[in-house]
Amino acid sequence: MSKKISLFDQVGGLPTLDRVHKRFYDKMYAHPWLGKFFEGHDQQAIELRQTQFMGVKMGGDMRYPGMALELAHRRMYITLEQLELRQSILRESLEEEHVPEPLIKRWLKIDAAFWGHIKNDSLEEFQQVDLKYERPLIVPNPDA
Repeated sequence: MSKKISLFDQVGGLPTLDRVHKRFYDKMYAHPWLGKFFEGHDQQAIELRQTQFMGVKMGGDMRYPGMALELAHRRMYITLEQLELRQSILRESLEEEHVPEPLIKRWLKIDAAFWGHIKNDSLEEFQQVDLKYERPLIVPNPDA
């Protein structure tokens, strides 16, 4: 009986995830809108957590010691527009790292599966969340 090869292994394992996430977060930190979400946060730490998270979700033999998505993102007002923009930057990064298209589609499908845990449906709904002592992060689109 043959063992099914994980997406993690198919994309090239940890070296590929590291390269993709470095490229991706270079773009995210430099982005005039999405970059505001990362101000004051160490890029290497964010890259590492994303690599660990996606590595586990892709079937890699690794651990994700980070916070649950809902907790890590709860003070951020994240819209569908921002998630779609983020995913286009991720796609671009995957293409630049020469990940084959069928694997890009699978990677993006896994990525999008978690949008429901962090996306806000409306500003009014977000403003009802009790953040205790945390300051909400609402970043308006500079082009709007």
